[in-house]
Amino acid sequence: MDLPPTDSLRSARGGDLPGAGDSASVLVSRADIVAAAQRIDGAIRHTPMLSTTLGSDDAPLWVKAECLQIGGAFKLRGALNAISLLDADERARGVVTHSSGNHAQALARAARLAGVDATVLMPQQTPAVKQRATLAQGARVVLVDIADRVAETERIQAETGAVFISPYDDPAIIAGQGTVGLEILADLPDVANVYVPVSGGGLLSGVAAAIKPVAAHVRIVGVEPELAGDLAEGFASGTRAVWDTALTGRTIADGLRTPSVGKANWHHIMELVDDVVTVSEDAIRSAMRAVILDARVVCEPSGAVAVAGYLEHGSVSTGPAVAVLSGGNVEPALLIDVLAGR
Repeated sequence: MDLPPTDSLRSARGGDLPGAGDSASVLVSRADIVAAAQRIDGAIRHTPMLSTTLGSDDAPLWVKAECLQIGGAFKLRGALNAISLLDADERARGVVTHSSGNHAQALARAARLAGVDATVLMPQQTPAVKQRATLAQGARVVLVDIADRVAETERIQAETGAVFISPYDDPAIIAGQGTVGLEILADLPDVANVYVPVSGGGLLSGVAAAIKPVAAHVRIVGVEPELAGDLAEGFASGTRAVWDTALTGRTIADGLRTPSVGKANWHHIMELVDDVVTVSEDAIRSAMRAVILDARVVCEPSGAVAVAGYLEHGSVSTGPAVAVLSGGNVEPALLIDVLAGR
């Protein structure tokens, strides 16, 4: 984490307020992602690529097990990269964010390792397991209604001067998450299809930015729950859509309830992503159970969405397919229900 900031990421950040600045139209480069990988090397796990029996003969399915990442999700990659790019003044002011859980834990961990104070606003509906994990990393946790999290984040930032680090709409976050794409290509060079879950779009943007410049033929597909299908709607119309949190909050995939993708993420997705599909709640549960029983790894509903996309929509291109299992932080009671087929 001692590499200096890359100029492109430092200049693109644009501002501290959520969605501030003119960074939305700046695409993160593959060089930014390679630099992020060097910056966070040794602080994250190179997670395994696991074969499954869930795929077809012409498009065998592999899963990229980010559920085995430190903290149980891919989010640590972006958080470490973002924290490492802060200057001394910014570190002294501390950081603030809003998150349904996995970014919260990741930023709290990255901040603790760097000796930076962190405040995290979490929806009241956030699973207790994620609240406890964030508190355990030393962050201050503030529970709010999901519809108020952005406004409350802005209020706290104004009061404290803390630096806002978006869960997704930040070039440093996108670059960090993009290291997942680097690992996919390194471990499975002949990959033909990559399925990525979508909420705010940081992971999808980063994976696409890592893969497309050197492997344009690889088909990148974003996958959302039907109940939180804002990106699918916007992708089809060509106009970024925003859904009410009362709608997105209905999905079992609690990590994918963001009402829209970020502005920077939207530009990456429209430029680099081949398709966006949605999946039903039943498909998410079925995929979660299938992964646990087949690959022998535990994933949360949000983490299983990409697998559900493959299983429900199939693969257009022949050749190996990869579904990113983005997280494994699941409430025990829900895990029991899913395994029991309830």
